[in-house]
Amino acid sequence: MFRTSRGRLRRAAITAAVAVAALTACQPEDLPADDAPSSAIPDASAVASPSASRPAVPGGERSLVDAAEAGGLRKHTGDGAVTDVPVDPGEMREGMRLVVSHFADPEGGDPILFEGVDNVPEDTSKRREHLFRGMLEYIEWDPELGQPQAQPVADPGPLGGSVECLTASLAENGQVICGWADESTAAVALFPDSTSDEAGKLFVAMRGDLER
Repeated sequence: MFRTSRGRLRRAAITAAVAVAALTACQPEDLPADDAPSSAIPDASAVASPSASRPAVPGGERSLVDAAEAGGLRKHTGDGAVTDVPVDPGEMREGMRLVVSHFADPEGGDPILFEGVDNVPEDTSKRREHLFRGMLEYIEWDPELGQPQAQPVADPGPLGGSVECLTASLAENGQVICGWADESTAAVALFPDSTSDEAGKLFVAMRGDLER
């Protein structure tokens, strides 16, 4: 039986620009694959508004945006707004933006947790791996069940880069984590009660609204 805690998904949302000059954290490449991330996670006092000034993105690179909808799903707002950062994003440097949101079908259903960063200074695939490990820790994946392996999504969409999904379940249907990495951004999302194929297609659609 799949041993995770989907009920722990907090129904809420934030999208924030992070401009932090002195956050200390482990570099993603320094983490063993089976170790939990140990970066300092910004709390509400360290998060600026999405409109805060930030350096211009170099030509050819992209940034994350505050999207009210993504892939046809609506962002959770209001009383259920997220007040913390559920997954360690890794080291945050000045000019980087952290985006954390819950998205859900307007007709109901469990929310999809999204977390991503832009202006990533290192190899974005390494930051994606860091986010993958953090999401597995968040859902309390039991390492004794083995390490889920991410598989590439055949069509990453018009934004290019690399999109991968892994199934954190012993059954075909279960919790699926998808992530993208491109020239300047890395992000992951947790899809409850899904399949890798379904989650991958929805994640690519969401990405079109979350990245510019």
